[in-house]
Amino acid sequence: MNRFWLLTWSTYGTRLPGDDRGFVGRIRRSTTGERHRNNAVGVEPDRSLRGLELSARSQMKGEIVYLTQVQAELIVGEFLKTCEIRGWQLNAAAVMEDHIHLVVGVPDDPDPALLLKVFKSYASRALNDRF
Repeated sequence: MNRFWLLTWSTYGTRLPGDDRGFVGRIRRSTTGERHRNNAVGVEPDRSLRGLELSARSQMKGEIVYLTQVQAELIVGEFLKTCEIRGWQLNAAAVMEDHIHLVVGVPDDPDPALLLKVFKSYASRALNDRF
């Protein structure tokens, strides 16, 4: 029996920690110094932390990545191959210039972070090989 996941991620540099639109990332609480992550259902994400955004931008190792149609088509092909090899089911894929959504069915109950890592790594490898 498959479990279905909606996986979403942005391309490099297009949605940094501190972004006005909101972001999910570990940030330090000003009152206690503890790190937290606002990513629970019904909890507003952190947003508009200009200093954090500037710090993240200063640490970027490359240019912001916006995908072209040719690159998007290549990436979808990689997603299909990945699913075929691993026995996963790709139900939907939307590749926009600055972010990606996948709906994928996988057996058992894997860690969603692992799923995300697999898709991102194979897509990145294909892009780096071709472009």
